[in-house]
Amino acid sequence: MMKGMKNRVKERADDKYVWRYDCPIGALDIACDELGITDISVSAVDGIRQATELTDRCATQLAEYFNGTRTGFDLPLSPRGTDFQQKVWNALLTIPYGETRSYKDIAVQIGNPKATRAVGMANNRNRIMIVIPCHRVIGADGSLVGYGCGLDIKEKLLKIEGVIN
Repeated sequence: MMKGMKNRVKERADDKYVWRYDCPIGALDIACDELGITDISVSAVDGIRQATELTDRCATQLAEYFNGTRTGFDLPLSPRGTDFQQKVWNALLTIPYGETRSYKDIAVQIGNPKATRAVGMANNRNRIMIVIPCHRVIGADGSLVGYGCGLDIKEKLLKIEGVIN
């Protein structure tokens, strides 16, 4: 175990509750622990298959997002990652609805302008899609690149937000 990780692990809940939500981009697993949302994923998430007040609230806010009536989320989050990944994910949370940033922009924002590839890897490790909006990060030339759920889903999300037609 890495130095400093012991305390962080103790702060995490052992139980993760998972609920399946059907939406316009397919089925999503929404997972939470006692601290907040841990996952929103197109892939299956391990955990206790049971809806909670928080997974229901998340599903409601996602439905509003897909219907075009919600541009931001009000949910407690509990992302799991390295300090660097956490910095990147916090930077992603500052990208406004309907806007995009390049990987380089995010690297500069977190104070590490040479970390463009590492930002891409942190994006790839984001387990809370849509709410932590890694889909809003694009190539420096404006191209849609590097989305773990597939570029077709990234394109659909950016269309919902009016970034592309």
